[in-house]
Amino acid sequence: MEAEAVIEILKRCMADWNLIGSEIIEYEIEQTPNEERIEAIKSFLTFADERVMIDKKIITRAHMFHGMGIDTFDALHLASAESVGAVFLSTDDSLIRHINKHNDTIHLEANNPLM
Repeated sequence: MEAEAVIEILKRCMADWNLIGSEIIEYEIEQTPNEERIEAIKSFLTFADERVMIDKKIITRAHMFHGMGIDTFDALHLASAESVGAVFLSTDDSLIRHINKHNDTIHLEANNPLM
């Protein structure tokens, strides 16, 4: 499912979306045990139009999201996306529902790229 999502995201980035990378994405990629997969995923990031660096403001916002019951890494992804006004994409429908439930606090659009 993740591979399908990546393909769909890349197709849309070639058409009308801008791909935004981040330090947290790069960190998670490096945690992948398969070297081939790391290199394949890294190659996708070369299409990124922008790269979000983690700063104190993002960390503070991520702590707030974590306090709302969002996993640490997801909270960092959300805070990074929110900081640049990006759309947050995930195949985790329960996370998307959680984000949308708190749209008064979480200020970004969240979607599943496969829907």
